[in-house]
Amino acid sequence: MALVVTITALTGAFRNTENRLQEFSFALLSHEASGQVHIVEMDAASMAAIRRWPWPRDHYARVVSALDQAGVRSISFDVDFSSDGDAAGDRALADAIAAAKASVALPTFAQKAGFGDERQLDSLPIPILREHAHLASVSVLPDRDGYVRRIPFGTVTSATARPSLSAFVAGQDGAVGESFPVDFAIDPATIPRHSFVAIERGMIPSGSLKGKDVIIGASAIELGDRYTVPGHGVMPGVIIQALAAETLGEGEPVYGSWALPLLCAAVLALAILAAQRRRAALLRTGGALVVLFTMWLAARLAADIWFEIAPALMLAVATGAIRHITLTQRFAAQRRRIDPESGLPNRLALDTRDPSASDRYAVAAQIDDFDALKLAIDGDNIGTLLGRIAERLKVASGVEAVYRSEDRTLVWVSALPIAELEAQLAGIRALMRSPIEMAGRRLGVSLTFGVADWGAADPAVQAAHAASLAKRAGKFWRLHTAGTGEAVTQQFSLLGELDDALRSGNITVLYQPKLNLATRQIDSVEALVRWNHPERGLLPPDCFIPLFEERGRMDDLTLAVLTQALADARQWHARGLTISVAVNISAALLTSQSFADRALALVARGDVAVQQITFEVTESAQFEDTDGAIATLQRFRAAGIRISMDDYGTGQSALNYLKLLPLSELKIDRMFVAQAHIDKGDAMLVRSTVQLAHELGLKVVAEGVEEAACLAFLKRIGCDYAQGYFIGKPLSADALATLARETLPDGAVQARAA
Repeated sequence: MALVVTITALTGAFRNTENRLQEFSFALLSHEASGQVHIVEMDAASMAAIRRWPWPRDHYARVVSALDQAGVRSISFDVDFSSDGDAAGDRALADAIAAAKASVALPTFAQKAGFGDERQLDSLPIPILREHAHLASVSVLPDRDGYVRRIPFGTVTSATARPSLSAFVAGQDGAVGESFPVDFAIDPATIPRHSFVAIERGMIPSGSLKGKDVIIGASAIELGDRYTVPGHGVMPGVIIQALAAETLGEGEPVYGSWALPLLCAAVLALAILAAQRRRAALLRTGGALVVLFTMWLAARLAADIWFEIAPALMLAVATGAIRHITLTQRFAAQRRRIDPESGLPNRLALDTRDPSASDRYAVAAQIDDFDALKLAIDGDNIGTLLGRIAERLKVASGVEAVYRSEDRTLVWVSALPIAELEAQLAGIRALMRSPIEMAGRRLGVSLTFGVADWGAADPAVQAAHAASLAKRAGKFWRLHTAGTGEAVTQQFSLLGELDDALRSGNITVLYQPKLNLATRQIDSVEALVRWNHPERGLLPPDCFIPLFEERGRMDDLTLAVLTQALADARQWHARGLTISVAVNISAALLTSQSFADRALALVARGDVAVQQITFEVTESAQFEDTDGAIATLQRFRAAGIRISMDDYGTGQSALNYLKLLPLSELKIDRMFVAQAHIDKGDAMLVRSTVQLAHELGLKVVAEGVEEAACLAFLKRIGCDYAQGYFIGKPLSADALATLARETLPDGAVQARAA
């Protein structure tokens, strides 16, 4: 920057700025004249009194005599005496100059011979006037813009060095060819001024001019001799000469270059560039400008050195601006890496973090029931909650940074091997059982973890997906493997193929039989969906049901299963079989008014006895709107459809659901049934559940029956139905009809439990 400013300064580009700064300094430092220099004006009143031009020189003679009698120290003329006047007048003026005790200076100046003529013509007073007078230059040096800002110390006329009139008045020496700046901070209105004609007539207050320096010159407009100066507009040349004399009287000012202030500015710029915050950069820039201005004014006031400061100020301002822009860009980049809600580093910060050789795994912690948590606390507090969770994770994992990669997902990078990491995650899960205090509430927060190799492509996304799969599978963590990505691709491919599968009939329904333990007949079944994929074969529900639930496509799939089940029930009835059919209903569908309307319409058109239709709802399911779900189930129950609670015993609200839901049936989960004939604890749970259900008027279905002994135990305790591989695996509608017919009293094959 200093180099750029230096080159710019050498071109003179800062000249106008420098001139404006000089004008500002004149206004800032404005002061009165000393009163040592007085002006005798050849003003309009004098022009009117004398009525001739050029004036006869005896008028000047009388003024010289009057001033000398008043005791002035010097008399200087800014009047051209280079041509002869009348002889008597010239002699009178010459005699007055010779007789004067005060020093008298007459003007000399040089001018071009004409337009385009480079010759210089020297103008001197006529010889008779020069005999006893000093000669002083009244030349001025306007700048290129026409403003007079400086006066020479002296010039050469007729091969002789002459002091400038102002140097003569102030008694200062200076080299010919050098100039000094005129201090236009001196208020020209405070320079004492007297009318020429008044002095000629002796109208001088006693003692007012004693010891003073007097400059005589034209101020009347018609006499010309006017120049443009900074801050004051156009003024007569005699006033400029007086201001120049006053300037030298206060001290001999010298021009200072811009190099020294620029060097000082460069030192200050280093401090500006060291600022780490935008506010500090602005303050340091302002401070640098104040320092430069103070030094600039101090140099003028204390040492009469007039430095050029524009390049230095430009360097300070430019450096401050660049630093501010740099810090703004840095701040913006940092803000892009910060999650605005929680203040945690975000996904971009994770992607751009400096890698470490010890990085092994990306660990994603997904907050369970995040939407419910947001509802439980004010929206403004969710960021605080995330921050507190992140603090726990940092303490427990020993990492420095935890990133918020997604709305409900926090991620960090671990250096632990997988065995140690699994133990650490178990410890974190245990730690999170301790409630978090938020706005006077104690909130329980549960996390599910996903782990992905840090060297894999987009490890944070893979880890988050692994956490989702872990949550879906009921695990607290899962490791992303190479096959997971392929499985995800296949799942999303299935999502796009669902409509075609529904239209083409590739969605198949199989039926798992239920044995009526009282009649030994198979008179009830559970409809199980399968996807007969043209490329992947028969797909079990685990391959596509969770994905359809997440993507909101379960309504179409469930209605397709219900449609097929109703059609098969009609076929069974036509074959002389009365078989009830149960269809699984996702908890998410129970809050859908559209689904309920469409399902009831299908049942109404199905030409199947309504009491033969059962809707199974999983007891462990989470209802987003419990009241809405209960209302939908009551609609189904009022229509005659039976309601079954599936997987009873696996949830945490079983007794409450028994009270709230309009149930017809309980299905005891296989985890309690399979070993009930052996395990006393399971036996007690199953027996007590059967008794409780019967007291509530509910039928009971036991799932997971795989042994004859288990079936015998269930019959002995009064269970109503048994379901499991021992009874029969999922079958097609025709195969199921054949099996059911075999269990009829006149059938060829009795129940295997007989």
